[in-house]
Amino acid sequence: MTGRGGPAAVPQQKPAADARTPKRLPPGGQRGGPPWMGAGMPAERSMTFLPSARRLLGRLRPQRARLAAIIALAVLSVGFTVTGPKILGYATDLIFAGVLGRQLPAGTTTEQAVAAARASGDDGFADLLARMDVVPGVGVDFGALGRVLLLALALYLGASALMWWQGWLLNTVVQRTVYRLRTDVEAKLNRLPLPYFDRQPRGELLSRVTNDIDNISTSLQQTLSQLLTSLLTVVGVLAMMFWISPLLALVALVAVPLSVVVTGQIAKRSQKLFIAQWTHTGELNGQIEEAFTGHGLVKVFGRQHEVEAAFTAKNDELYQAGFGAQFVSGLIMPAMMFIGNLSYVAIAVVGGLRVASGTMSLGDVQAFIQYSRQFTQPLTQVASMANLLQSGVASAERVFAVLDAQEQSPDPEPPARVSDPRGRVEFANVSFRYAEDEPLIEDLSLVAEPGHTVAIVGPTGAGKTTLVNLVMRFYELDAGRITLDGVDVTTLTRDDLRGRVGMVLQDTWLFGGTIRENIAYGRPDATEQEILAAARATFVDRFVHSLPDGYDTVIDSEGSNVSAGEKQLITIARAFLAEPSLLILDEATSSVDTRTEVLLQRAMAALRSDRTSFVIAHRLSTIRDADLILMMENGRIVEQGTHEDLLAAKGAYHRLHQSQFTAAPAPTSASV
Repeated sequence: MTGRGGPAAVPQQKPAADARTPKRLPPGGQRGGPPWMGAGMPAERSMTFLPSARRLLGRLRPQRARLAAIIALAVLSVGFTVTGPKILGYATDLIFAGVLGRQLPAGTTTEQAVAAARASGDDGFADLLARMDVVPGVGVDFGALGRVLLLALALYLGASALMWWQGWLLNTVVQRTVYRLRTDVEAKLNRLPLPYFDRQPRGELLSRVTNDIDNISTSLQQTLSQLLTSLLTVVGVLAMMFWISPLLALVALVAVPLSVVVTGQIAKRSQKLFIAQWTHTGELNGQIEEAFTGHGLVKVFGRQHEVEAAFTAKNDELYQAGFGAQFVSGLIMPAMMFIGNLSYVAIAVVGGLRVASGTMSLGDVQAFIQYSRQFTQPLTQVASMANLLQSGVASAERVFAVLDAQEQSPDPEPPARVSDPRGRVEFANVSFRYAEDEPLIEDLSLVAEPGHTVAIVGPTGAGKTTLVNLVMRFYELDAGRITLDGVDVTTLTRDDLRGRVGMVLQDTWLFGGTIRENIAYGRPDATEQEILAAARATFVDRFVHSLPDGYDTVIDSEGSNVSAGEKQLITIARAFLAEPSLLILDEATSSVDTRTEVLLQRAMAALRSDRTSFVIAHRLSTIRDADLILMMENGRIVEQGTHEDLLAAKGAYHRLHQSQFTAAPAPTSASV
C-alpha cells in the first residue's frame, strides 16, 4: 500500500514481533493468558466531575447566539407557565365567591353580611367574607370566569409553542456540537503517533469514538433543556410563592437544603460507578473485537471456553458496575419524592389554617399548592437526571482523554524539499529504543543507493520492521539521522515523505469497496488504463475475470470474499500504481502460492527497477538477487553483502541459509 495521502497509511501498520512493541498488560497488570484477555485498560487519568462538565459545556460556545435564543424562549415559556396557577386561583375565587354570594340574602351589602356573621359569633366566616369579593344574592359570574379560563388556556398554549421552538433550537445546538466533537476526534486520531495505537486496544478506542460520543449526545439532548427549564421554573415559582404568602414560601423552602444534601451524597457515590461502567464497556468492546477478529484461530486452537470465560468475567464486571450505578442514582427520585410529599403536607395544613382564619383566599391556597408541586417537581427532575448527567460526563472524560493525548511532533515550517528525487537513503549513526531501559538499534549506519534493492533478514525481533518504520517516521529517532536524497527526513512533511514511499505489508489491508477502488487507493487520480495496467502487471487481472462483477466486485471490510493471496496481489497492485521512488516490501509474498510467487517476483522486479527498495524477508529464496543483504541481530547489522558473498563468509547469514535449505538429519536409533 502506498504512503500517498499521509496518515492514511498508518491504520494498516500493525505492531509486529520484529518491532518489539511495548507489551500491553491486562487489567490489574497481570501478564499471561490469551491476547484478548488484555483488551481494554482504564483511562490514563481521571478528571473530576466539575472540570469535565465545564469543559463539555464549553464546547457549546460556538452556538452562543442559539443558546441565547434558547434561554429567552425558556424564560418566556416558564413565565407563562408559572403565571397559570395564579390565574386559575383567581378563577377558583370567582367560583367560591359566587357560591357564597348565592347563600347570602339579596339586597344586603358585604359589610352587612360580615357584621351579621360576627354578631352571631362566627368570626371565622366573617373573616372569610371580608377577604373575598362577594356580592350577596348573586351567583357565579360565568362571563368573567370564561374570560379568566381563556386567558389561562392562551398562556398554556403559548408556553407549549415556545417550548417546542426551544426544543428545536436545542436539538440543532446539540447535534452541531456533537458533530464538531466527532470531527475533532477524527482529526486528533490522524495527528496521533503510531505508538499510541500500539498501546490502545482497537475495541477500547472504537468505544470511545462511537459509544461514548453517542452517550454524550443523548445526555446533552435530554439534560440541557430540562435543566434550564427546571432552574427557571424554580426561580419563577419561588417568586410567585413569596408574592402569595412569604410564610408558606418559607415552609416550602425547608425542603431545599435537605434535597441538596441527599442528592449530593447519592450523586457522589454514583459518579464513580458510572465511570467504572463506561470503562468496563470499552474493555468489553475491546475483548469482543479481538476475539471475533481472530474467530478462526479461536476455533482452531479450541479456545472457545477460555473466550467465553473471559467474556463472562468482563460482562459480570460491567453488570455489577452498571447495576450499581443505576441503582444508587435511582435512589435520588424516591428520596426527592418523599421530601416533596412532606413539604406538600406541611403547606396544605398551614394553608388550610390561614384560609380558615381569613388571612388567605381559597384561590391563593389552591395556587400555592400547585406552585408547591411545581417547585418540587423540577427539583425531582434535576435529581432524576443526575444519573444521565453523570453518565454523559463520564463518557466525556474518556473522549477528552483521547483529545488530550500527546500528538506527534509538528511538521517543520517551512519544510524542506527534495530537489532531485532519486531514492538514495542513508542511515547515519541511528539509535532507537521502544523502552528507555531496552536498547534496540544502536549506532546503525548504512546506505541504500538509488535503484538498489536492500534486503533485510534476521531472526524475529532483530529490528527489521523497526528499520523501515523509522524511514517512514512512524517512530522518531533517539539519535542519528536518516536522509532521503541528502535531505533529513525530519525536515520534510510527513505527507511529502510518505507520498514518496510505496508499502506492501505482510498483513494486508483492504477497505469496503470495489477492487478497482482498492487499487486506485494508491493514486486516486489514476486513469482506468493505468489501473488496468497495474492490475495486469501484478497478475490481479488473472483472477478478477473469474469474479461475477470483475473489477466492480465489492470487497467487504474484512476482505472475506477474496483469498489471502488475492488480497496480497491487490495491495501490490496498489503500490505498483502509486509509482513511488522508495518501495518497502515486508514479507509481501508470504500469502501467495509458489507459482504466483514466481510471477510476483518478476512483477516486483519491474516494480523495483529505477527505485530504491527495502525488502524484509524470512524466506531467503525471495532475496537472492538483492543488491545488498543486511543480516540483523538484536538491532545491529552483523553482516552485509550480496547473497554469494555472505554464503562464502560462513557467518550468521550462512547459518540462517543452512537452517532453511538443509534438511534436518533423520533420528538415529541411539537418539530414539
